[in-house]
Amino acid sequence: MTAADNTVRRVTRRRANTRARLLDAAFTVFAAKGFGRVSIEEVCEAAGFSRGAFYSNFATLDELFFALYQERADLIAEQVAEALDADGSGLDVPASVDRVTEVLLLDVDWLLVKTDFLVHAARDPEVARTLLDHRARLRDAIAERLARAGVRDVGTAAHAVVAAYDGVTVQLLLDRDVTAARTWLAQLLTALLTDGGGAPERVV
Repeated sequence: MTAADNTVRRVTRRRANTRARLLDAAFTVFAAKGFGRVSIEEVCEAAGFSRGAFYSNFATLDELFFALYQERADLIAEQVAEALDADGSGLDVPASVDRVTEVLLLDVDWLLVKTDFLVHAARDPEVARTLLDHRARLRDAIAERLARAGVRDVGTAAHAVVAAYDGVTVQLLLDRDVTAARTWLAQLLTALLTDGGGAPERVV
């Protein structure tokens, strides 16, 4: 490997580290103050960087948020994929639902940030379209895994899974009861993935 190659690798690592620190700092500040109440300067101060470092990685706070969103969407898709990993004998709904609800991301700070941004996006059609695109990619990833697990009508099922997750997280924001949220989510997913059998006990 040449000296130039080593230099490129060091620059790439440094840039990746800067980006990661900005994302971590932004998440902390967004969760504490609310997405619409945070400036680029505050994110930079929390991360220990200049505005130049910010603009070398992100054009706007919206773009930074979408990077955060994609990280968590990828995590959720991965969690669902692992939980629905078929063993060749078809989907074992109770076992799969138990695995999903045991590990699925239910973080109150993230839900606060996501909800703030949802309100922001609802007032800006361009941002709303971008957020819809990101949500569609998450649904597609879930649908792909459901198809591999043998679920019929995966498009509808993926929409229903995301809607169930959204509904549970709204309740979680209000009562902060993660254990109850996981229990209720399990009831909803079991009903959805077994053709609606077994009505959930909890109602928002």
